[in-house]
Amino acid sequence: MADRHVPSKDKELLDMSLTFADYELDGLNKINVLLGKNGCGKSTLLKLFDTNVVGEDVGLVKYITPERGGLLTYQPGIEQNITSNKNWMAETRRVNQLDQFRQQSMAQYRRLESLIHREFEDRGEPANFALYLEQLNGLLDNIRLRRGDPTFEVVLVSDETPIEAPRLSSGESELISLGIEALVFSREIVADKPNYLLLDEPDVHLHPDLQSRLIAFLTTLVDEHNFTILIATHSTAILGSLSDYEGATVAFMRSGDRQCSFRSITESLDRILPVFGAHPLSNVFNERPILIVEGEDDERVWQQAVRSSRGRIAIYPVSCSGVGGMHGYEEEVRQIVSSIYDNPQAFSLRDRDDGPEEIDDLPPVSRMRLSCRAIENLILCDDVLAAFGLDWDGAKERMDRWIDSQPEHVRFDDMVAFQASGYPRKSGDLKQIRLVLVDAILGSTKSWEVLVGQVIASAERPDAGAIPATDSLQAYLGAKTCNLLLPAGDAAVASV
Repeated sequence: MADRHVPSKDKELLDMSLTFADYELDGLNKINVLLGKNGCGKSTLLKLFDTNVVGEDVGLVKYITPERGGLLTYQPGIEQNITSNKNWMAETRRVNQLDQFRQQSMAQYRRLESLIHREFEDRGEPANFALYLEQLNGLLDNIRLRRGDPTFEVVLVSDETPIEAPRLSSGESELISLGIEALVFSREIVADKPNYLLLDEPDVHLHPDLQSRLIAFLTTLVDEHNFTILIATHSTAILGSLSDYEGATVAFMRSGDRQCSFRSITESLDRILPVFGAHPLSNVFNERPILIVEGEDDERVWQQAVRSSRGRIAIYPVSCSGVGGMHGYEEEVRQIVSSIYDNPQAFSLRDRDDGPEEIDDLPPVSRMRLSCRAIENLILCDDVLAAFGLDWDGAKERMDRWIDSQPEHVRFDDMVAFQASGYPRKSGDLKQIRLVLVDAILGSTKSWEVLVGQVIASAERPDAGAIPATDSLQAYLGAKTCNLLLPAGDAAVASV
């Protein structure tokens, strides 16, 4: 029996805790995602939930096994087993692989028809099961379901040609089966009690787009009915599909965890998820670790560096829109990559501004600061100037001439202040004059982010023990940034 559960009995947002079988789940809401890699114990938790969260104060609990095999065909014997033994289906599903799962779903489809007809009869209305069939059809594109005997038949949308069950794709079969399971559950729940639908890896066989469609279907159901969904998955596409749903929470599970604290999907998590969501569990994203940067300028610089490096710089830059949000982003990334990858890594890079260059890591996030004030200071490093045939003396001469000839320019006072302070190219605040520097000093029509990114793409990390020249790009990036982000050896110079 569940030791503790404090559910809401209306459709308002929940804040529920459960304790069972040495596990504690806090902060549960309408749809709750338990994210973790294979073998961390997600399925074990759900199965123990299924067998331990019981009692007079608990409604219906239904566990959906992770490997769901079989065909969408009706077998009377399965329906007879379900009818004669109320525990039969639950007991057969407490395994990781069930070869006849979809046949069980077909038997439940007949149960769904019966439940819907009874609802309409109790209201004194003519039955209209077609409404619920269309809910299932909303999950599908090229095929649709139409009434048949004893259940339904599947036909092509284009010309109504019937499609036999063995010819359905695994994704189509999966969506239909899961849709039936959820609809039946929504009609069998016990009023005025907490009801729990436990979905173990519903992403199996589903392309990320279909995962998103399933999530939209489920959010509609939980908004219409009083029940809670707990999803165990390693699909960040599912989590990303819930980022705009107010009743969604997430917990990140690692092997051995017994306490899972669920929390809302925050704005920073919403920004980070697209990095991982293009292909669930794809190790491509661990081979191109995320790089959290302060602003969109930094993001564009590093995006250009990645593009121009032709694969030599392997990162995925993401802006957090200001240094104030960096720590939150680092925490989100830390939890995600630790829950998905065996050897996770991620990076963050701050401007130095007026502070120290050193910063402690937040494993597995390696944290860095630039050695120069900010990313735009790289415009005046020796490597960028050399790409335009300039040295520092030549650049200062051009800045002097610009000041002499542009007294009416909107940035004239800023340039004069830069000149008066001795042109501190590494430590000066260049934000207001960076466009002037690119136009008047470098004479380029390209954006400064592109120019700097292209030069970074051609750079390489210093040899062990080597000390970079004082105003080199390597010196401005800083030793830790160079060692972690730049490749070693034989850099191909990018054209600027």
